[in-house]
Amino acid sequence: MKTFLSAAALIVIYILIFLAINIVHFLYFPVRVVLYDTLLDIVIGAVPFAILYVLVLRKRLVLSRLEFTLSLLVSLLIAVNYAISIPTVIDRSLSAYILEKLAQRGGAIQFSAFPRIFTDEYMKEHRLVDIRLTEQLESGTIVIENGCVRLTDRGRLVASITRFYRTHFLPKHREIMGAYTDALTDPFRNSTPGDYACAAPAPDGGKTK
Repeated sequence: MKTFLSAAALIVIYILIFLAINIVHFLYFPVRVVLYDTLLDIVIGAVPFAILYVLVLRKRLVLSRLEFTLSLLVSLLIAVNYAISIPTVIDRSLSAYILEKLAQRGGAIQFSAFPRIFTDEYMKEHRLVDIRLTEQLESGTIVIENGCVRLTDRGRLVASITRFYRTHFLPKHREIMGAYTDALTDPFRNSTPGDYACAAPAPDGGKTK
């Protein structure tokens, strides 16, 4: 029982330190990408936690080296799960936006209005294009050069991986508004060429100047 309580205390202490750092970071310091910065806070949180453990907790908690290591790994996994499933989901989720928009409009919106809401309100209110392009720039998957957004080699690799997974492993019989379809395994199936393509990249590799 002492070992269990010590492990639980260790996990709670780390999570509290991480959450405090994350909240202060989000409220008072610049954030480029919500997910990446939250993961950074997980690493930063390990520093004061390690100091606290060496100076205080090691003498008070009944844990072997293996038990400490396992407890720390559990703490980190909880923090990573939080980073992915809470701030990142709320920041990116269209489903969350739909619920918030319904609440904003008194709890009910005409079904036929949703396409207009997505194009006229969602894109502007969440600055969707700016945010997503910023994330890709920070990830190194695109560059913006002379008014053109171009894939980097990393971006091409990521696009090929996600395209392969989408085509072969996403549900083939997914329910969408009462009908089962494989439409989302190939969303470009009925796409027509647009007039927004850029010229071929420069021989120098298309690096931002």
